Amino acid sequence: MTEKILASWKDGPARQAIVDFVTAVTTPGPAFVEPADRIATFDNDGTLWVEQPLPPQFDFVFRTWAQEVKDDPSLASQQPYKALIERDPDFFAGLGSQDPKVVETLLEAFTRSWAGTTPEEFDAQVREWTGTAKHPKLDVPYRELVYRPMLELFELLQANGFRVFVCSGGGRDFMRVLAEDTWGILKENVIGSAAAYTYADGKLVRSRELLGSLDLGSGKPEHIFAHTGRLPVFAGGNADVDIEMLQSARFALLVNHDDDEREFSYTRGAEASLAKAAESGWAVVSMKNDWATVF
Repeated sequence: MTEKILASWKDGPARQAIVDFVTAVTTPGPAFVEPADRIATFDNDGTLWVEQPLPPQFDFVFRTWAQEVKDDPSLASQQPYKALIERDPDFFAGLGSQDPKVVETLLEAFTRSWAGTTPEEFDAQVREWTGTAKHPKLDVPYRELVYRPMLELFELLQANGFRVFVCSGGGRDFMRVLAEDTWGILKENVIGSAAAYTYADGKLVRSRELLGSLDLGSGKPEHIFAHTGRLPVFAGGNADVDIEMLQSARFALLVNHDDDEREFSYTRGAEASLAKAAESGWAVVSMKNDWATVF
C-alpha cells in the first residue's frame, strides 16, 4: 500500500480500520479471504452521493410525474402524485428516511410510468436528466456530488482483489446508467429494486411488475446473495435500511452525515444504525472529521 491511498481521508480510526482490515484479509494468515470471496457492497443514496433534501433519482422521477399529471389531471387524486402536488410533509419525511412503504409506493408508480420502454429509451432519458438537472441547494449537477473519499475506497478495494457492488433500494436501471462513468464499476455490479423485463419481437421492454422484493432492509443481503452467491466481506451504508447488509459483512462502515457546511447534517433515518454501530463496533465515518474533501 502506498501513501497515496485514501488521499481524501484524514488520519484517524476510520481510515486506519479500513487499511488494517484490507491488509488482514489479503495477507496469508487467520484473517485471509480468498479472492473469490472478496465481495464489497455499498448503499448509494447518502453513502456514495447526496440524498438530501431528497435522493437524486426522485428529482428525475418527479419531473416525469409532473408532466403526467399535467396530461392527465385525474392522477392528482392518486398516490404518490397527490402527495407530490400537496407537498405532504409526512410523505417527504418518509422518502427522506427511505421508509419502505413510501419507497414501495414510489417504485410501483415508477414501473407504471416506464412500462413498455426499452432499456435504450430509459437510459437516454436518464442521461438527458444528468446533463441538465442540478441540486436545489448546492446548484451543481448531481453527478458532481459523488463522494470522492468513497471512490478512493473503491479503488483501494479493487486494487486488492475485491469485486465492488452497489446495492441500493433505489432503481437498479437508473443507477446502471451512472455506474461505469461515475463509480468505475460495471453495470452488472449494480444491485437494486427493479422492474421485470419481457423479451418479444427481438427486443426487451419493461413490464409493470417489480422484480422480486424491495432492496431495503433484509432485502439487501437477500438480493446480494441472489446476485453473487455470496454475502459481503466489506459493506458500507449510512441508514437504518442498511443495517442488515452491514450485519451480514465482516467489516461494516457507516457514513455519518455531520457536516452542515460542506454537505448536510442529519440523523433522521439513521438513529438505529448509529446505535447498532456503537453496539457492534462498526467503523463510523464522520464526514466532518474524517474527510478532507467531500466531493
